[in-house]
Amino acid sequence: MQRMDIRRHIRHKVKGLFLLPFCLLTLLPFPIACTQIDCPVQNTVNTNYVLRKATGTADTLNTDTVWIWTRRADGTDTLLLNSLCGSAATGFTLPISHTQPEDVFVLLLADTTQTYYMDTIRIKKDDMPHFESVDCQASYFHRLTAVSTTHHILDSVTINNPDVNYDPTTEHLYVYIKADR
Repeated sequence: MQRMDIRRHIRHKVKGLFLLPFCLLTLLPFPIACTQIDCPVQNTVNTNYVLRKATGTADTLNTDTVWIWTRRADGTDTLLLNSLCGSAATGFTLPISHTQPEDVFVLLLADTTQTYYMDTIRIKKDDMPHFESVDCQASYFHRLTAVSTTHHILDSVTINNPDVNYDPTTEHLYVYIKADR
């Protein structure tokens, strides 16, 4: 080969070496930027409580009013449900913690004569971390294992479906209020 041919050959090879990494770097972000996993927008996990009569049919609060609060991890109280009342109130939804093995809720009920009744509901559960993808924030699902209550106004609280996840339609707990108060 002649000297000119060798120089052209070397220039052509060198251009090819610089062109290949440039093409790879420009094309590389496109497949990585597209993911097939959609992270849930509302990844809140709540428990649904349904008011029931002793016969098993749906119940309402009629003219009674209910307040529910709990204690935070820092020791302060927080109101979770403020003045639930009326014949349209057949249940309520409460958040569930993922930092404690047991959630404790205090329920205060006022009847039409302004007589107040207070009960405590304790719910034991197992917390399970749930991952959609490494791109999504972790959330916690729960399995309700036991429930107990005081019996001033509540007859009982039973577990209907122990699995608590994203499904907002699941009836997790049935709350039976005493009829003779």
